[in-house]
Amino acid sequence: MQRSLFLYLTILAVLSLIFTYMFLSKEVAFEQNRYKKTTTKLKDSLASVTNKLADANYFSLEKNENAQNYFDSARSEKTIQYEKLIPYVTEKLLDFNSNPKGNPYTGQDQIGANKFIINKVRILNHRWIIADFSDGEIWGEVLLKYFVNADDSISFEVNQSLLYQK
Repeated sequence: MQRSLFLYLTILAVLSLIFTYMFLSKEVAFEQNRYKKTTTKLKDSLASVTNKLADANYFSLEKNENAQNYFDSARSEKTIQYEKLIPYVTEKLLDFNSNPKGNPYTGQDQIGANKFIINKVRILNHRWIIADFSDGEIWGEVLLKYFVNADDSISFEVNQSLLYQK
């Protein structure tokens, strides 16, 4: 009887070891497969986001080599680095927000008590800027021309401005 008990216990132990081994090996394979699928999905998402960002930045001075070359050309007397120009132009345009009647480069006169100020600026190339403005209630966009003068000052000119419906 004791012999058969040891035989049954041995068989039970071997079966439980086999089942445990099979379970753990399948679990490792399952986790590896899941990791591979997740990694592939994340790489695809990253590539998609990178492509969307490249599309969104298509119209920007940072990505437009022709516009960058405008500031490096042999025709100009001095070279302007566009990396330093972008924040400089943005700062000069936003400085006009302190005007008591609002930023004059929104292309809109003050409506009501609040003045129009520029919120966001995007420099498209060596000549154009698009900006978003509001007075807290009414929103709009403006297309500006900008010029870098010989004395390194920046001058702006409103090309077109629009207001959105409330």
